[in-house]
Amino acid sequence: MEARLNMFASPLAGKFLRHINSAAKTLESTLPVTTQELVKIRASQINGCGFCLDMHTKDAEKAGETALRLNLLAAWREAKVFTDAERAALELTEQGTRIADGGGVTDEAWANAAEHYDEDQLTGLVGLIAMINMYNRMNVITRQPAGDYVPGMFG
Repeated sequence: MEARLNMFASPLAGKFLRHINSAAKTLESTLPVTTQELVKIRASQINGCGFCLDMHTKDAEKAGETALRLNLLAAWREAKVFTDAERAALELTEQGTRIADGGGVTDEAWANAAEHYDEDQLTGLVGLIAMINMYNRMNVITRQPAGDYVPGMFG
């Protein structure tokens, strides 16, 4: 599969992505790395973004995430391997990713997340959900191929 647009060769895309990545880095320290990767993977599963699934499953493995948890992520509600805090983050991720389905984010999902995360962590979680959805959309629109990612290759 060939990408419709080579985002890695475009100077304009490069400039845009550097700014987005810089903004995203300001939020990274607020949440555990494995939680961040679970959020990125779950949104990418919903959005059908192979490029991000390739990247974030590999990054999650490198950060110590287990194959069992990665394999059960799509069915996290039925799996016993996720913490209550992770479940709250995953619910917020799903609702925040599926806004167009008409429900938005419920007060219940927000309150549940607020039980497990402080204000800075909630800010990080909201920013992370928004960022991965933006990346998913860019990659799906341009049909970025998946499978060649190596952890650390982007910095």
